[in-house]
Amino acid sequence: EPMERPGGAGGTSGGAGAAVLWPGRRGGSLRSGAELQRRTARPAAAMPGIDKLPIEETLEDSPQTRSLLGVFEEDAAAISNYINQLFQAMHRIYDAQNELSAATHLTSKLLKEYEKQRFPLGGDDEVMTSTLQQFAKVIDEASTCLSSCHAVLSTQLADAMMFPITQFKERDLKEILTLKEVFQIASNDHDAAITRYGRLSKRRENEKIKAEVIEDVYTSRKKQHQTMMHYFCALNTLQYKKKIALLEPLLGYMQAQISFFKMGSENLTEQLEEFLTNIGTSVQNVRREMECEVENMQQTIEDLEVASDPLYLPDPDTTKFPVHRNLTRKAGYLNARNKTGLVSSSWDRQFYFTQGGNLMSQARGDVAGGLVMDIDNCSVMAVDCEDRRYCFQITSFDGKKSSILQAESKKDYEEWICTINNISKQIYLSENPEEIAARVNQSALEAVTPSPSFQQRHESLRPALQSRPTAVRTSSTGSLGSESAALSALSLDSLVAPDTPIQFDIISPVSEDLPGQAKSAGQSGRRTNPFGESGGSKSETEDSILHQLFIVRFLGSMEVKSDESPDVVYETMRQILAARAIHNIFRMTESHLLVTCDCLKLIDPQTQVTRLRFPLPNVVLYAAHQENKRLFGFVLRTAGGRVESRQTSICYIFESNNEGEKICDSVGLAKQIALHAELDRKASEKQKEIDRVKEKQQKELNKQKQIEKDLEEQSRLIAASSRANQSSGDGQFVVLSSSQSEDSDLGEDGKKKRESEA
Repeated sequence: EPMERPGGAGGTSGGAGAAVLWPGRRGGSLRSGAELQRRTARPAAAMPGIDKLPIEETLEDSPQTRSLLGVFEEDAAAISNYINQLFQAMHRIYDAQNELSAATHLTSKLLKEYEKQRFPLGGDDEVMTSTLQQFAKVIDEASTCLSSCHAVLSTQLADAMMFPITQFKERDLKEILTLKEVFQIASNDHDAAITRYGRLSKRRENEKIKAEVIEDVYTSRKKQHQTMMHYFCALNTLQYKKKIALLEPLLGYMQAQISFFKMGSENLTEQLEEFLTNIGTSVQNVRREMECEVENMQQTIEDLEVASDPLYLPDPDTTKFPVHRNLTRKAGYLNARNKTGLVSSSWDRQFYFTQGGNLMSQARGDVAGGLVMDIDNCSVMAVDCEDRRYCFQITSFDGKKSSILQAESKKDYEEWICTINNISKQIYLSENPEEIAARVNQSALEAVTPSPSFQQRHESLRPALQSRPTAVRTSSTGSLGSESAALSALSLDSLVAPDTPIQFDIISPVSEDLPGQAKSAGQSGRRTNPFGESGGSKSETEDSILHQLFIVRFLGSMEVKSDESPDVVYETMRQILAARAIHNIFRMTESHLLVTCDCLKLIDPQTQVTRLRFPLPNVVLYAAHQENKRLFGFVLRTAGGRVESRQTSICYIFESNNEGEKICDSVGLAKQIALHAELDRKASEKQKEIDRVKEKQQKELNKQKQIEKDLEEQSRLIAASSRANQSSGDGQFVVLSSSQSEDSDLGEDGKKKRESEA
């Protein structure tokens, strides 16, 4: 029903529900009346949609919501400024009747300037603009028909015009200012509580302090949420009240003027009455819509207060709020680590969100977000940083840029890592990204179930197995010609043992399992320059022809039962990735892989210490993933432990920067170079052996010749001695050399001496 207003003299009512107060003009004014009806029929239509703040997003408190709140606050300030001017104009009408014409003219002028006002919300409201323009025109026409009934006019102006606008100015606008101050205090308290909560120590955890901080966060967050919801409700209601505050005083003003000019009722037309009736109906419609919207917002606030109570805790229970691992988009507040010096750093809390393959951040007060890094083909892993919880590190595709972020809860921490992993795989480019992400995660869950038999999963290998000699298969089972034994051997001949443990960290050098092999310089902890060393000591890889360095991240290793097919590497990749996904293991050790003709080395990128050394002859199989080119692995054949003398095969899986095939090609090239070098070495050793045999034969021949020569010389001397003895017996003398004569003289003296002694 239309609102009742005090009537004027003569018992006439000034209410909006009076359809006909005075008869309209006839005859010559009929055309102008129809024209006025056409002009005034437009405001009877429903008002356009009212802009509203989303109360549902108050708990998230994103920068977009804060920016939208700033727009509403700016609009409230603008309408407050405008209402103050309009109030002053109407107050001039009420205070001084002698200035009524000037004040009425000013009011009309302000109404005409409504379309020039820059309201952030509702600035393009054509219905409102045309209605106020029509009011301005009617006010100008009515201002020339003032009468002397000042008392009645003053009463009607006080009740119908000044009361609504004063109530809006003193109650509604001041309520907005009060709620704004309360919300600002609650927001500051919440920020301080969150900052204190983020500084909680992970190692030296004090339960009393932790409980106080969590209670402080709960109280401040609840206070901020409730205050923010009521503040949003008041701002949304203001969008309706400002229309009522503009239209209702003007409606009361016109009704007062109509009652005031009852003697001049012939100057008013039925079209104007219909226009005022339409305006009154519109005001009532806006009021009913506002009441309905306020009721809905109050119900929404109550529902959100009940549903959001567990979310006030900074780390909600994951059993009640499960982790969503299929997300390809995520947004929320994170603490970012910024280095301020060599050993010092600071943490800034900003709003982060994903946009396609980009990670964006936005601070409060910023209109839009800025790019942090491209997360296509990036890597993400959990890290321990400055004794803070829920920290993870994102490394770009080329490894040149990385960011360390801290989540507020374990749920956000795991969801951020899973979301960035999904985006890194470029799942978001597909038509149904969440469905594909769910399928990938489901495959990871199924990957840790017991594997089927060898025949079912690898039918392609059956001809190769059947082509093997029967003796080989029967010897492996220990029974000759037994069909059941052969089938049992076939079922046990799996690629990977079902209960084989998986090692996710690099613990000790591989050579420790190789008995009789001395530790190299890298295994003993010596720093190694992967590009060659200079100085007196010579590196073991210095003479190697091939030196190639790659950045890799160790995913895991496990023992395998076969090293004859690349399916071994694929199966190991599947099981290791599935185990990481199931157990939420995101940490990966980054190393430099040095490929040489002698071995493969894993080198610490910071200390240049060799972590692992794989002899190249022991690398019997290597392969890259067929779809994900960043994954590759190789099988290392080593000797067994002290108890078992059999050889074991261990498969190592790594992740690279999209260089899996390149690394495998490099390993293949190294093995080819090593093979040619080995063949050249064997040929050289064979040639040296032939040369040694020839040299030995030559020495034997020379020795034989020397013996023959000595024998000939001895024979000649014996013959000469026999001839000399024969000549001395016949009384003949033989001329000897000086040496021979001396020997003979000594012989004769000795002979004479022996004869005298006898």
